[in-house]
Amino acid sequence: MQHQVVSRDEWLLARKAHLAREKAFTRQRDALSAERRALPWVRVDKDYAFEGQGGRLTLADLFGANSQLLIYHFMFGPGWTEGCPGCSFLADHFDGANLHLKHHDVSLVAVSRAPFAEFQAFKRRMGWDFAWVSSEGCDFNYDFHVSPSPAERAAGRYEYNYETHDGEGGEMPGFSVFYRNEAGEIFHTYSTYARGGDLLIGANNFLDMMPKGRNETTIMDWMRHHDRYENKPAAKGVPEPATASACCG
Repeated sequence: MQHQVVSRDEWLLARKAHLAREKAFTRQRDALSAERRALPWVRVDKDYAFEGQGGRLTLADLFGANSQLLIYHFMFGPGWTEGCPGCSFLADHFDGANLHLKHHDVSLVAVSRAPFAEFQAFKRRMGWDFAWVSSEGCDFNYDFHVSPSPAERAAGRYEYNYETHDGEGGEMPGFSVFYRNEAGEIFHTYSTYARGGDLLIGANNFLDMMPKGRNETTIMDWMRHHDRYENKPAAKGVPEPATASACCG
């Protein structure tokens, strides 16, 4: 790498100037988070049926004993044998976070449109413990705009990330947040899509402090399923699955 090299005193002046901008960004981020929490809510009256390890589940069941529910819309469509590499990269962070979230009134659950049985082998391969359920047969993915509905596919127009796009579309990532009050009423409080979940990818925050940064030409072009990196003998020469391409842009 070619880079400017200066004295310690010059470096300190530059670092302090950057620190002032970092502190301003932190305050702006705190204000943005407060604004997010102040957004209005929408009552969820529709019944959704999911399938998990124990069989049929409702949206209320996904909360467990907690009042807050964070759902990750994991890109794993019917017939796929592997999940989206980008979703998998993000999901690698879930179990560590869950050590704390489950003690702070938050349940974290991944939801995919594929039948429950179809992603069990992949979950075991990845070594994950977090809850992951199927929304097969209900409108959950369609209503939260992470899978184009049959009507959208037929029309060649679908909604994603609060915009309308041309084409049939496909499985897309995102987070949705829900709150359940003491009366058992459920409210949708927030959803974010595309790069909206980037803040939760801890590995990226580490990379952003490094001299080479994320070192990517396009978003996540370097990233693989964690068992497919080149230093893993079994991963050499194994291509990425076509079903999981072009995600997380």
